[in-house]
Amino acid sequence: MSQASNQFTVEKRILLAMRKTLSNIVKDVTPAHRDLQSPLKDSTIEDIKMCFGLISAREREIAQEAGVDIKDRPHFVDEPRKSNVVSIDTIITKKS
Repeated sequence: MSQASNQFTVEKRILLAMRKTLSNIVKDVTPAHRDLQSPLKDSTIEDIKMCFGLISAREREIAQEAGVDIKDRPHFVDEPRKSNVVSIDTIITKKS
């Protein structure tokens, strides 16, 4: 394994640990009931969102540099692999 790929592996592990830790902190401080207020300041919530964005951006950069095509959303095992697009022109409406 080259030094560059080893560096990416370590960096990916760091980013994963940061994402997981930050997610757990958010889960721990999120009130169980919607009517309760979060103990976090609005500015702290925005900072957390910015951190998640930076982590995601760097993960995409690493994947692109490695030639890996990643998707930003999770895919489920039973999810269809292709889209079923229907043209709006094929939809016929009946007038009563």
